[in-house]
Parts: sequence; C-alpha cells; structure tokens
Amino acid sequence: MFISRFFGRTLMAAAKSEPSAAAASSTARTGYNPLEEFFEADRGRDDDKPVVYGRSWKAPELRLKSWDDLHKLWYVLFKEKNMLMSQRQMLHAQNLRFPHPERLPKVRKSMCRIKHVLTERAIEEPDPRRSSEMKRMINAL
Repeated sequence: MFISRFFGRTLMAAAKSEPSAAAASSTARTGYNPLEEFFEADRGRDDDKPVVYGRSWKAPELRLKSWDDLHKLWYVLFKEKNMLMSQRQMLHAQNLRFPHPERLPKVRKSMCRIKHVLTERAIEEPDPRRSSEMKRMINAL
C-alpha cells in the first residue's frame, strides 16, 4: 500500500511538473495573462463598422431570473465594470479619450437594478431571519 501511494504521488507530481509537448506549445503560443481581462481587446484598423453595445437590464427582466442567474449576472457586470474603469483610467493617464463612455452607466444601472430586485425578494420573504440575512448579504454587494 505504501509503495502504491508513493508511486502514485511520484507519477502525479511528474505529470504536473512535465506538461505534454502539445500543452507546452499551446501555452507558449497563447501566453494567457489574467490581467488582460481588465482591458478590452483592441480592434483592428480594418474594422470600420461602428460597435453597437447593448442596453442595460430592465427590472421586469431581472425579476424573471433565478437567484443563481442573478448572482452570475452580477459578477459578469462586476467584471465588465472593472474592465471599463481600468480602461478609462489607463486612457485618462495617457491623455486619450475613453471610447463609448455611455457603457459604464449602463453597467451601473443594471447592477443597481439587480440589487433592487434582490431587495424586493428579501422583503417578500416570509421568514424574518432569512429575510434579514438576505438583506445583509445584498447590502454587502
């Protein structure tokens, strides 16, 4: 049993430390950097079409969503807000104009509407203990 554990751990460690040739070549090509998520991908010069961005979420649409869907949407919007604010700050430091500044208020409105819908659900909760717990969590967002 000790030998099987030892060899199993040794083989697992070797597998983790030595990636396959295909995996090594794919990571060398892509070079994923998590900080790239804070900035929007640059568009090429051949993209002359104007980019059309969506609208903010309406409260009636959000009322139809489940708790999990609203949670996922909150973090997608949170990530988008961070990306837009990072990009705006970077461009401001370089004395460049922030393209499409109307996107940030749309994201903020959607986030406020999610909080509103969640607060409505917390108020309608019949159990007062669960209601107060929900309100505390919503206020922490």
